[in-house]
Amino acid sequence: MTATTLKLGPFDLERVFRAVDKITERMIRAAATLDAAKIPYAVIGGNAVANWVSRVDEAAVRFTKDVDILLRRADLDAATGAMEKQGFVFRRSGAMTMYLDGPTAKARDAVHVLFANERVRQTDLHPAPDVTESEATGRIRVLQLESLVRMKLTSYRTKDQTHLIDMFDIGLIDETWIGRFGGETANRLRDVIEQAKRERLPEDDDPGAKDE
Repeated sequence: MTATTLKLGPFDLERVFRAVDKITERMIRAAATLDAAKIPYAVIGGNAVANWVSRVDEAAVRFTKDVDILLRRADLDAATGAMEKQGFVFRRSGAMTMYLDGPTAKARDAVHVLFANERVRQTDLHPAPDVTESEATGRIRVLQLESLVRMKLTSYRTKDQTHLIDMFDIGLIDETWIGRFGGETANRLRDVIEQAKRERLPEDDDPGAKDE
């Protein structure tokens, strides 16, 4: 399908809000399923970032379309049994492991699984953290901040760098965090912070400027 043949629907704010609600509901339903089955897990990725960012400034929360969770590989069969009872459908696609949100769902309508203590790619600087590196938020378990930052520095895609910049901009992390990491991981965080400083607008340093 090309841009000239793409069929556009009407603008509809309700569809936008509904899309966000569906992702949030999917995350909460998956978390409740795993909690009920007593299977250790942690919400990671953009939703974990959003939960941490919202603790400082809800206006800085960035919408994400992915639901990503961390599981131990040894718990995969038990997790699959529990998730399938709630209507999720287990799928493997290449290196990706996921639970589709129903039999007709697409890969983007899924809960994506990363495995604790394993590298996603052999070239990754670090393996994924363990599920114990998480904390309860009330309805879900979210990866601890330092472990989340390390995962973002390991993946280091454009969206990971954007999430790190968001964390820096609102003060969740600062330059002292560079000392928490070594080698290339520390270099990456230093580069992200320097980029954030270059891109910072004058009003970012003067909260009252936006109200003048």
